[in-house]
Amino acid sequence: MKRFILVCLAAFLVFSAEAQKKGKDGWYTLFDGKSLKGWEVGVNASSFSVVDGVIKVDGPRAHLFYAGKLKDHNFKNFEFETKIKTEPKANSGIFIHTTYIEDGWPDVGYEIQVNQTHGDWRKTGSVYSFKDVRETFVEDGEWYTKTIIVQGDKITVKVNGKVINEFVESADRGEIGESKKRLGSGTIALQAHDPNSVIYYKDIRIKPLP
Repeated sequence: MKRFILVCLAAFLVFSAEAQKKGKDGWYTLFDGKSLKGWEVGVNASSFSVVDGVIKVDGPRAHLFYAGKLKDHNFKNFEFETKIKTEPKANSGIFIHTTYIEDGWPDVGYEIQVNQTHGDWRKTGSVYSFKDVRETFVEDGEWYTKTIIVQGDKITVKVNGKVINEFVESADRGEIGESKKRLGSGTIALQAHDPNSVIYYKDIRIKPLP
């Protein structure tokens, strides 16, 4: 009987912890504001750190992958949201439907660009190299909200609530062939692009969709 009670208590505590992570309307927090618990990075791990409650990206190329328990870090349809601040000439990206790699550039899924003033002409909101955005909508040094919605074969990107890009894979991509850069399912990853790019991420959350 005592063992049964302990098992029930443990299950209750796990459920309670999970419930605390879940916010209103189905949103889940992916970053606790204190550590990189639930995230995984390969080479150049020092490019990511937690400073004053935010993830600071500062260093050579690296990628930080969500590896937590939510949906076994395998998302298909979802709404993802985070607040971002870029320093001048910074470049980063948010990968979706991707998988962990130790080194190199992810070749699975799509990259949603983060860039206001870096030399790369593909700016924030681009579905990188597939449907690109040339215009900028925010300034370096200011926090803004970026939303990525994936539903079926469509990616919608918003900046501060305004739709700035819509990519429909079947219409905008054409024949995919053997390429792994496609919609399917997978995890989220944040990019450290180069040693001169400094970016901050906070309030990282996701809402799984049917």
